[in-house]
Amino acid sequence: MNQFLGYFFRKKDASRPTNFNIRAMHFINKMSIVIFIVGLLIYIIKKFSS
Repeated sequence: MNQFLGYFFRKKDASRPTNFNIRAMHFINKMSIVIFIVGLLIYIIKKFSS
């Protein structure tokens, strides 16, 4: 769980290369993780509310 949270809340590292492609990739990865978690929560809520 620490690595998961570290991916979202890590500090900027000056030694890492930053360009548009890497930033876009990380943004898409973060967005897909959030969408997956939201979908999973919706599924669980619907499954247990019936």
